[in-house]
Amino acid sequence: MASRLDTVPRGAWTRLAVFSVAGLVLQLDGTLVTVALPSAAHELGVSSGASAALLTAYFGAYALLLPPGGMLVDRFGVRRVAVAGLGLFLAGTAAGALAGDIRMLIVARLIQGAGAGVVSPAALAGAVSGFPPQRRGVPLGIWGASAGVANLAGPLLGGVLTYLFGWRADWWALVPLGLLAAGAIVAHVPASRPDAGSGWVRPSVNRTLIAASLVAAVTFAVMIGSFFLIEQYLQDSGHHSALAASTVLLVVALLVAVAAPVAGRLVDARGERLTALLGFLLAGLGLALLGTPATPLGGTVSYLLVAPLGIGLGLLFVPTSRAGLNSMPPSSHGRVSAMLSLGRLLGAMIGASAAGIAISGGPSVAATHQALLVACAACFLLGAPAACRLGTGVRS
Repeated sequence: MASRLDTVPRGAWTRLAVFSVAGLVLQLDGTLVTVALPSAAHELGVSSGASAALLTAYFGAYALLLPPGGMLVDRFGVRRVAVAGLGLFLAGTAAGALAGDIRMLIVARLIQGAGAGVVSPAALAGAVSGFPPQRRGVPLGIWGASAGVANLAGPLLGGVLTYLFGWRADWWALVPLGLLAAGAIVAHVPASRPDAGSGWVRPSVNRTLIAASLVAAVTFAVMIGSFFLIEQYLQDSGHHSALAASTVLLVVALLVAVAAPVAGRLVDARGERLTALLGFLLAGLGLALLGTPATPLGGTVSYLLVAPLGIGLGLLFVPTSRAGLNSMPPSSHGRVSAMLSLGRLLGAMIGASAAGIAISGGPSVAATHQALLVACAACFLLGAPAACRLGTGVRS
């Protein structure tokens, strides 16, 4: 394995590292905000269910800007588009930290989401740009691990910042990180103009890409919805502090970070279908155990039962990305990345909205259990059938 990886140019690994940082910033935003939502809702005088609008606004703007963002990447290159998108994202981040009411905070989240929608396709396309198709599993595993690190650091950092300084600190913390990502891209990624000669293949009619986008949508609906439910229940009904509640998500994020590189090697060796099916099986099992009415939420038992959920989610990121990217030429990877991210964001919107509706009357034990069982059903009834349409092996 080492000799095979040594043949990849050093610049490919540099671009992977730089764009992983950019993706990490976007992923970190979601976990920081999820932890801070109950405190922000309390200070701004809105209900827990209404605070889900902050997630929905962000994901809605994110999803709306993804298609044009992907086209811009294929037209102008990953460097220019990523830096421009990060600038817009940081403007929204600063506005959110200064917001005085829920309306202004929603507007700020819309601006952040628009910037993220431009950055996201550039980040994924740039991360794998130097790797041949049959070797993209390992770098995508590293990419997934970086997202896991964000999920790992986000709940802990969000809990500490919210506990010590209030919810606004979670927004301010993203500003230097975004500046770091933009500076790294400028310093290490050369400006280039893509060859559009074979680029205008229509990704929307590619069946493998459609299946991969559906898998991504189910994955993020389950992840964001369950994270939101757990945070709201632990802080509102379980009377945990933001810091204490974040430790449950910390365990899940650690498992995602560990499982993603394993998924990369498994996908390169055995293909996307098997890896994705295994991921949905484990995630569904974890949600079924957590959703059982007899399961206490917030105790030591729940820390053990989240293990299948975390490992399952960690196995799902790599096969969707590799299947989609390998189904299209590199000159279309901006739009491919946009479609994959669009699937994730639409799923996240559905997950956040459904979770908000489920606990609109308060995050009770019964409502939380029922919503977790619905997420379990989504893994088996929607996710697994879509995973069966992914590739079965290595493509040259």
